[in-house]
Amino acid sequence: MYNFDNDIRYLELLSNSFPTIAEASTEIINLQAILNLPKGTEHFLADIHGEYEAFQHVLKNASGNIKRKVNELFGNTLREAEKRELCTLIYYPEQKLELVKAEEPDINDWYHITIHHLVLVCRDVSSKYTRSKVRKNLPEDFSYIIQELLHERTDDKDKSDYVSAIIDTIISTGCADDFIIAICNVIQRLIIDQLHILGDVYDRGPGAHIVMDTLCNYHSWDIEWGNHDILWMGAAAGNDACVCNVIRIALRYSNMATLEDGYGINLIPLATFAMEAYKDDPCAEFVPKSTFENELSDKQRHLNAQMHKAISIIQFKTESQILERHPQWNMADRELLKAVDYEHGTCVVDGKTYKMRSCNFPTVDPINPIELTDDEQKVMDKLRHSFLVSEKLHRHIRAMLTHGCMYRIINNNLLFHASVPLNADGNLKEVEIFPGRKYKGRDLLHNTGMLIRTAFQTDSPKTEADYARDYFLYLWCGPDSPLFDKSKMATFERYFIDDKETHEEKKGNYFVLRDDEKVVDGIMDAFGMKGSNRHIINGHVPVRAVKGENPIKANGKLMVIDGGFSRAYHKDTGIAGYTLIYHSRGFQLVQHEPFTSAEEAIRNGTDIKGTTQIVEFNQRRLRVADTDKGDEIRKQIADLEELLYAYRHGIIAEKERKHKGKF
Repeated sequence: MYNFDNDIRYLELLSNSFPTIAEASTEIINLQAILNLPKGTEHFLADIHGEYEAFQHVLKNASGNIKRKVNELFGNTLREAEKRELCTLIYYPEQKLELVKAEEPDINDWYHITIHHLVLVCRDVSSKYTRSKVRKNLPEDFSYIIQELLHERTDDKDKSDYVSAIIDTIISTGCADDFIIAICNVIQRLIIDQLHILGDVYDRGPGAHIVMDTLCNYHSWDIEWGNHDILWMGAAAGNDACVCNVIRIALRYSNMATLEDGYGINLIPLATFAMEAYKDDPCAEFVPKSTFENELSDKQRHLNAQMHKAISIIQFKTESQILERHPQWNMADRELLKAVDYEHGTCVVDGKTYKMRSCNFPTVDPINPIELTDDEQKVMDKLRHSFLVSEKLHRHIRAMLTHGCMYRIINNNLLFHASVPLNADGNLKEVEIFPGRKYKGRDLLHNTGMLIRTAFQTDSPKTEADYARDYFLYLWCGPDSPLFDKSKMATFERYFIDDKETHEEKKGNYFVLRDDEKVVDGIMDAFGMKGSNRHIINGHVPVRAVKGENPIKANGKLMVIDGGFSRAYHKDTGIAGYTLIYHSRGFQLVQHEPFTSAEEAIRNGTDIKGTTQIVEFNQRRLRVADTDKGDEIRKQIADLEELLYAYRHGIIAEKERKHKGKF
């Protein structure tokens, strides 16, 4: 019946965990039952860009999934205001409790009602999991009590007094606050089974480090790296151009919290240098342009502009130095300091001469414009060192590497941040990663990910590590980078040239063709995805809903969920972006309006208003058997069935049970 030639040793090992027929049989029964549980809920977010308050709120409310559960459970039995208050309590239990205790005249009565409501919600969100999984997610202090309340019902007349006594005792012993906080956190934890971040945690917003702290403490998450994440990874690896870009973007948005408060990056050497080198320069092109600029005094704004210009010039120089080391990247046209006529104040871009807004470059030698001055080199050395020794930054980058990759295929959904480079005809484009080695499609993303990891491996050969470190720049702004995929990054032109034709960054073929169902099918075929119910999900480019752009493309096979969390985008998009929920009934796309603040959400019960669009609805509820986890469980069952056969036919002897193990 079975062929054991190749796996006897594996079955021997397996028998250590399941040493008897009874235990192997019990595990098969358990696994078969799990296959018939509803599919766990997946939550997809992209392009958070440091907006930690909005991000944390969307995590807490599961993109409206908790509100949906509360509405389904309580319907018309609770007023809208009561349901809103219950949701707010679940999102922010500690803060909301303080407000309630200050305003509620009969707090014990409120405790009774609220705990009953919370138990109902917790029972509902835990119903799709095994008791074992629920138990593992319960806080130690209240694990037994919550288990009893979840599995006993007040409508059972034989148990109603028992349940009421538990709740009475929770209140009388002064544990009500702690219990409510604990069960609210359990609800938040169980409402989402897996969180997918489709790139760009960093830049623009005030708290990327807080987002990363939140992720590091989250129960189950993965990330598909974005171009801004790669920029920070490059900076942490010691790429000078990436260091400069990170600082330049922070200064452009007048937002230094992540750099200084989050990671302890010392910017004093840059400030001291900038004040001296650009003391007579108004630096008009470098005044902050973000929503944060009004928070600065005139003196701060001018210093910010000076630092902004100083790091930008160092950036243009260091970028050119890297590009000259790698002529095979074909990016010599981006060395624009070499294209400036410093006497006449003009610059040649794409073969055409343009007048510059200003041509004040006190640190640029026209004969060798990409060479750093001695003072610039000292600043660069200190900034690089600051990134290399930031313990918290490197802890977060390690989390990125541990939980992250360039792409992921999960439950027949292909996740990546930006693009898969294509030729004009829609076929996969070959891109050179290593000198002389070209890849496309899945191989391209896989080998790019491996190269990224090389930069952080201490045992990598120096030449490979050096190349990997340089390659972060290409991933950030290279025309065939799957994280960028545009003709150029027009940073220099936007600062120094008024003519907007020089600002155009032509999108790659992926962005032009991604509404074509045949092209999207071709990509999924190339990634080995089968069946009709398959999708591509990515972010990177904000969906301009205000202009009628649709995030659903290619006849529903591709979904763009740029979160639009960044306040800098809200004027262009008209919304605060999209998030996606994939539960047992199908896909729900949630369009968000801008988040105000956690304080307002707690005090007034306001939520991120969202419009939910049903992307796909399954008539048959999806079960674990329909997922990747189901495939793995079926393999485990097959192995256990082989073990049973081996026991029953004397190929392997049953053992005495010495310890309890799990398959």
